[in-house]
Amino acid sequence: MEILGIDFHWLGHAAFKIEKEQKIFIDPFQLRVPERDADLILVTHDHFDHCSIDDIEKIVNQQAVIIAAKMCGAKIDNFKSKVARIIYFSPGDTIKINNALIEAIPAYNINKFRAPGVVFHPKEMGYVGYVIEIDKVRIYHAGDTDFIPEMSNLGKIDIALLPIGGTYTMNVEEAVEAVKTIKPKYTIPMHYGSIVGSERDAEKFEQIASAYTKVITMEKE
Repeated sequence: MEILGIDFHWLGHAAFKIEKEQKIFIDPFQLRVPERDADLILVTHDHFDHCSIDDIEKIVNQQAVIIAAKMCGAKIDNFKSKVARIIYFSPGDTIKINNALIEAIPAYNINKFRAPGVVFHPKEMGYVGYVIEIDKVRIYHAGDTDFIPEMSNLGKIDIALLPIGGTYTMNVEEAVEAVKTIKPKYTIPMHYGSIVGSERDAEKFEQIASAYTKVITMEKE
C-alpha cells in the first residue's frame, strides 16, 4: 500500500517492509517468502519475535546494512560475513543510509510485568524504536513499548506504526493515548494477530483512534 509516496507492506506481527528507492525491513519475523533483497534491516531488540536469525537469513545479501539495538550483538554478529555493514544503536543514535535518515527512539515498559516489579522491556536495556525519514516523510516504528514520555518529543510524525496487542506492549487504549500525543497523519496498528492481540483489537483501535488519525489496518503479506 502506498502512503505519502512510500510503499508499506505489513509482514505480520511487528514486521514491515518499506520501499522507496531501497527496501527497508523492520523486525522480520515468520516471513513467508525468502527474498534476499534487503538494502537495510532494522532490529528493535533481541527477543525472538523481533530479532529472528532465521528470518534475517531470508533477506540478507552482500549489499545489505543491518542496524540493530546493541543487545542484539550476540545474534547479529553471525551476519558479519554476509552483509556490507552492521551498526549497533542506542536510543538517540542517528545515521543516514542512502535516502533514509534513521534515529533510534527509546522503547520500554512501564506497566507490563513478567514478575512483580520486573517489566518485560526495561528502559535500562536500551531497546529501541525507530524514526525513519524519507524525502521529508517521517515514519515512527515504536518497537515493543508502552505509552512513554519520550513520545511527546518525536516532532512531526507522518506515519506511526504502533503496537496494540497488550501483554508486552501498549494495549488498544494506551495506543490511542499515544496517537493523541504523537498526532500522526496516518497510523498502522501492529503487534497483534500472532503471539498476542487479535483482529478484534485492530477493529477496536480503528473505531476509537480514527477520531485523531487516519487508521490503516493492513492485511498481512
